[in-house]
Amino acid sequence: MSKDVVILTEAASLHIKEMMKHNEEEGAFLRVGVQGGGCSGLSYGMGFEHEVKEDDLKSEQFGIQIIVDKESAPILNGTKIDYKESMMGGGFTIDNPNAIASCGCGSSFRTAVNAGTPEEC
Repeated sequence: MSKDVVILTEAASLHIKEMMKHNEEEGAFLRVGVQGGGCSGLSYGMGFEHEVKEDDLKSEQFGIQIIVDKESAPILNGTKIDYKESMMGGGFTIDNPNAIASCGCGSSFRTAVNAGTPEEC
């Protein structure tokens, strides 16, 4: 597993810093993880936290402290998080090399390990 489980682009980090400032979360950690659910079996989660758990993996990119729980780390290893603007607004994009399928709604995915039958969106 690479040192940085999750890779942030500069655009994503700038937007995350803006969100931290807007939500008065400067100094918080960015937690990135996966959880069961969604159309394809797993869904991504990102949020701000002020405490690190003992088995969390930590890294820093563009001045943002990132934490990933050890269960999510193998699923997220090598995942790139970007932020893109379009005519319809902006949003984070997640490119996970471990995902073998993702849902049409774009918020959930499957890996080879959890490749069961997907639910409906």
